[in-house]
Amino acid sequence: MKKIYTLFILLAPFNTIANPMFGPNTQNSFGIHIGQSTGHGDLGHLILPWDWKIGPMTIAMLQYSQPIQILRLPARINIHALQNFAYRGADGASFGAIGISWDIAFLSWCGWYFGAGLGPYMRDSGDKYVESRLVFGERVFIGKRINNRTSAEIFTLHFSNGDFTHTNHGFNFLGLALNYSF
Repeated sequence: MKKIYTLFILLAPFNTIANPMFGPNTQNSFGIHIGQSTGHGDLGHLILPWDWKIGPMTIAMLQYSQPIQILRLPARINIHALQNFAYRGADGASFGAIGISWDIAFLSWCGWYFGAGLGPYMRDSGDKYVESRLVFGERVFIGKRINNRTSAEIFTLHFSNGDFTHTNHGFNFLGLALNYSF
């Protein structure tokens, strides 16, 4: 526990009072996310590039967000609508989904921010990779404020059902996001 307190004390100077994921005096954000599959597998595939295998799936996601705080850290609550497009026949799985997630910005410095998020999603169908329609999305991102209204992010995203069913190979994506605050 002492190490956790030390980490927060060391990182505190890098956090700003304002939410780095939103422009000044804004309370809403709209984002467009595009990502490419980095293969199937567990949560480790989310952040380990040497395990990525480019797969035949592309994800497009629309995101509406509002700023909040979680444990006094700048955060956002998001509503998502997404479509996963599969190609090359049996290697991919197409699905649509809606979901809600919470993202926390752990570090913020000179317009850059680093964070992670988590939330449930309801898909329109199960498939050979994940049997259930209910999945959880875990995301890690690095963002940069472009100006007072716009930010860009690089993200990795993992969908799985937490082993609620026998089949749970998960989906992993690497992508870019563009967010507009208003």
